[in-house]
Amino acid sequence: MKNIFKNLITPTLQKHWLADLIFALIRFICGVLLALDFGASKFGMPWTDASQNLNLFEVVAWFPKDVAEYGGVFAMAPVLFAWMGAFSEAIGGLLLAIGFQTRITSFLIMCTMLVAIFLQKWGQGTWGMLPAMGFLWIAMYNLYLGSGRFGMDYLISKKL
Repeated sequence: MKNIFKNLITPTLQKHWLADLIFALIRFICGVLLALDFGASKFGMPWTDASQNLNLFEVVAWFPKDVAEYGGVFAMAPVLFAWMGAFSEAIGGLLLAIGFQTRITSFLIMCTMLVAIFLQKWGQGTWGMLPAMGFLWIAMYNLYLGSGRFGMDYLISKKL
């Protein structure tokens, strides 16, 4: 079990530290944007919805309603899937930014972005899908590479 955990968190190091630094900057910026700009709004944070003059119930309930409209399994448990998506974006974005459990977090973000692309943004054209596609691409290479030298996973894997 320890071997599986170590293989899961041990990042792939690039030949030069500068490449790892560039990947870390991209990972950090993406994670922070995902958490603060996209994930936070799903929890009904006041600064994201203040201009709409909604009451507290409307602020918190908009996302499960959107998820229920996807149909299928999403309509059966919209609150569960809404919380999973919000958690993946908000908490997953922060974990991605610091490089902690990067591969697991990247997988969850990839699943969320695929749902966003195909079930929410598909009819909006390429420009509408672009943010979700960008997060998907960054999550894909982080799933493969891990955190690199500049992440918590690297520090933990060195101790193991």
